[in-house]
Amino acid sequence: MPRQRIVIHRARADQARAKPTDYSTIGFGRWFTDHFFATEFDRENGWHLTRIEPWRLLQIDAAAICLHYGQEVFEGLKAYRGKDGGIYLFRWRKNAARLRSSAKRLMMECVDEEFFGQAVKSLVLLERDWVPADPECSLYIRPTLIATDPFLGVRPGDEYAFYIIVGPVGAYYPEGFNPISIWVSDEDVRAVRGGLGEAKTAANYAHSLCAQQKARQLGYTQVLWLDAIEHRWVEEVGTMNIFFRLRDEVITPPLAGTILPGVTRDSVIAICKRWGLTVTERMISIDEVMETIASGEMQEVFGTGTAAVISPVGALSYKGEEVAIGGRRTGELGARLYGYIARLQRGEEPDELGWVERIDELDAEQVARGEE
Repeated sequence: MPRQRIVIHRARADQARAKPTDYSTIGFGRWFTDHFFATEFDRENGWHLTRIEPWRLLQIDAAAICLHYGQEVFEGLKAYRGKDGGIYLFRWRKNAARLRSSAKRLMMECVDEEFFGQAVKSLVLLERDWVPADPECSLYIRPTLIATDPFLGVRPGDEYAFYIIVGPVGAYYPEGFNPISIWVSDEDVRAVRGGLGEAKTAANYAHSLCAQQKARQLGYTQVLWLDAIEHRWVEEVGTMNIFFRLRDEVITPPLAGTILPGVTRDSVIAICKRWGLTVTERMISIDEVMETIASGEMQEVFGTGTAAVISPVGALSYKGEEVAIGGRRTGELGARLYGYIARLQRGEEPDELGWVERIDELDAEQVARGEE
């Protein structure tokens, strides 16, 4: 699709939203900025009515397909305040590609990669004062695609809305970068091959809530999913992909249609290989995990995701047995990866892989006109 012109309607002074006064306590997903991006699609006009406007409630028909038949996909990425006060984006093209992949799985129309980038950059630049300077915080970006035509019947939509909201965030977990504890579910399942497991869609997260609640009631931060057929093979955590450092090998379950292809997962694999580590994408059973933790062969376990980046795992509980990992301390590789990726995202490391883009030299109006 050709570059769109984004019309910017700036918020009036009386529409401005309060900014956090203490970024150390903002948490995750509770603060939102003054504006949001939106565009609409129908079969006759394609993508049109493309704009950034002051924050408001969405107007959607009560019979919209997304509300009744679940045609909704989304993404999550961040903008960072980094070196020399610059604003940086990290691997946004991977998010754009994953959004298109998710949309294809749910039979939805989707914006292309360049338009995705134009929209993200325009909104972030307009809200640049909201990008936190605190090194533990960032500006979270949530692109969302929904089917909006009013129709009560099971078919793909003919009308869609694509919108983006942003807001400052801190640590995703209350533990921050300290190790979390995880409960392994051997009853509830997240996904089966041929289903929606590899798509970033609301249905997957709604489906996870029951097991997540069980984990919290037992005193654990997250739930670890096993495969849906044998309840044996490790797949992923509720909000993260999972990695195991076992002897001299870094292991993560393979992408086989049931696991979300995480951007941070992909980044960790590439970085570890560049560091000369042996990285294997293979099936690993929960029995192997528990046995090697108990024997001391398992050096560390950590999760990866946009929200937390790297999250060390200090303990696993399976069938009533809890095992501690590495003395419940953050592992050496997880700490090294976290520091490296955090510096890379903020322009403080040489970007040898071409993953980072500094955008603060650009102007929101200029990008909105497609004149980057």
